[in-house]
Amino acid sequence: MEENYSLKDAMIFSQRVAQMSKALWKAVEKDWQAWIKPYDLNINEHHILWIAYHLQGATISDIAKFGVMHVSTAFNFSKKLEERGYLKFYKKEDDRRNTYVSVTEDGENLILEMNKNYYNSNHSVLEGSLPIKDLYGKFPEFLEVMSVIRNIYGEDFMEIFERGFENLGASIEELDESTLKETEVNGVS
Repeated sequence: MEENYSLKDAMIFSQRVAQMSKALWKAVEKDWQAWIKPYDLNINEHHILWIAYHLQGATISDIAKFGVMHVSTAFNFSKKLEERGYLKFYKKEDDRRNTYVSVTEDGENLILEMNKNYYNSNHSVLEGSLPIKDLYGKFPEFLEVMSVIRNIYGEDFMEIFERGFENLGASIEELDESTLKETEVNGVS
């Protein structure tokens, strides 16, 4: 394969991506930790709970792949969530090799509670994106970045990624409906 870029171009691109990724991750990490702090979860635990909830019957391998973490990390943090009553492990009759994870009722209630209280913490990444939304009428889509991720992690990763966000959208619509009904019942407008 013939390279059609210079060493200088390659290094500048790689360093630019590294610096931008690190800066963005630092803001994301700070926002994420502030959001989940009241629930005594760390980022790995919250991410695993979120993945298990939205994929509905994920394997530990699915969680590791979608969570971009080592299988042992996914397993160990999932075990901690199981001990707290938020996840349960099971095997399928037709698939004894894989361990599956599902969210318990307590785990689902925790996720819904966290979603309801999303705005109780600061979200610098969201706030940093609002000028773009105001200007173009939508949040940034990162199409080129998504293409790079697809090329690195593959189509399976992207399918799980999209399915997770489709489920998230549906659960938020349900949350909005239940909040509206709760408001109507309590006579608040």
